[in-house]
Amino acid sequence: MLKSVILIGGPQKGTRFRPLSFEVPKPLFPVAGVPMLQHHVEECAKVPNMKEILLIGFYQPNEELTRFMCSAQQEFKISIRYLQEYAALGTGGGIYHFRDQILSGGPEAFFIMNADVCSEFPLPEMLNFQKEHGEASSFVILGTTANRKQSMNYGCIVENQQTNEVLHYVEKPSTFVSDIINCGIYLFTPEIFQHIGAVFQKNQQDMLLYPYEGDEQTNGNGWHRAEAIRLEQDIFTALAGQGKLYVYKTPAIWSQIKSAGSAIYASRLYLNQYHKTHPERLATNKEGGPRISGNVYIHPTANIDPTAVLGPNVSIGTGVTIGAGVRVRESIILHGATLQDHSCVLNCIVGWDSTIGKWARVEGTPSDPNPNDPYAKIDSETLFRDGKLTPSITILGCNVTIPAEVIILNSIVLPYKDLNRSFKNQIIL
Repeated sequence: MLKSVILIGGPQKGTRFRPLSFEVPKPLFPVAGVPMLQHHVEECAKVPNMKEILLIGFYQPNEELTRFMCSAQQEFKISIRYLQEYAALGTGGGIYHFRDQILSGGPEAFFIMNADVCSEFPLPEMLNFQKEHGEASSFVILGTTANRKQSMNYGCIVENQQTNEVLHYVEKPSTFVSDIINCGIYLFTPEIFQHIGAVFQKNQQDMLLYPYEGDEQTNGNGWHRAEAIRLEQDIFTALAGQGKLYVYKTPAIWSQIKSAGSAIYASRLYLNQYHKTHPERLATNKEGGPRISGNVYIHPTANIDPTAVLGPNVSIGTGVTIGAGVRVRESIILHGATLQDHSCVLNCIVGWDSTIGKWARVEGTPSDPNPNDPYAKIDSETLFRDGKLTPSITILGCNVTIPAEVIILNSIVLPYKDLNRSFKNQIIL
């Protein structure tokens, strides 16, 4: 039997996702109309013999997470449980801490995946690849090709081209190492815990030798210091070149979802995939309905005027109201928002229950990868560059009101703001 573990992080993480992560934990943010995590859960549930999905993170159990888990369990007929870490233990520490839960029932292998990746999740292919490469207990990393410059922002993998064995692994190198990057999706056998256990023991010994080093960061919590283990730096780097670690390269879609701008890009990738996987989720041009151009997801409860024009790459949440002559492109409109007549929304995320007045224009700058480079990935831009706000998509937090006939350009508006004029290139606190 198989299991899957999804690492969902916690409230201190996802800071680049603010102000959207104030309202909902980042892994539950809707991408292409469904919570980010649902894409993972759906693909895991399709794998034959998959018995359980475990979510590991350090969010306090909350209503949204519980509701998501209940509805996903019913929809996909699979057990889903949340295991809460007592602190951020890193990608390896979390799974080591809960190793008994992962190994209960005796799975022969299990997937580990980060919640903030958008992917086609080629899980059956990884299983077949594992059977064909190395001995039965080999581990598989999902890899993809990036361009030379961007590869340095990810974990880089040097492979043996005949056997696909990982010879060398470096996390975010300072110079070019390889254009094959780590996708944050792994297939492990229970043997991985011996390797993580060895790092844990070494950390414990180091603590006995150097009891006070670095204690100011961990408030004297030595146990936490020993248990905080990173799969990438602590495990993969050591395993590379030992005949245990292999890379399965996928040409399919893949992107990280670090910032709000990358959520719009991920939404585009997933909407495009819906042609194959969920054609029923894509809106079509119907008599008496709005004009649809390209891929658009519309929740059945949304109320949209037939003179509105939507798309490409638009997803519209529950109970959204869109007035006459509204134009929406490359945007995510979250539940309960209202776009009044003739407003124009481009490259933007409109927060929950926000209102955009008549003839207002809310526009951002897309942070898309270079369309002429097949291996380009989205850049996780920093918020500021040279002391200035980097132009990016416009984000309205929840319950923001934009008055009629103003322009909001490349700005981030925090929740519960009533604006009374136009703004550009600003964070409105």
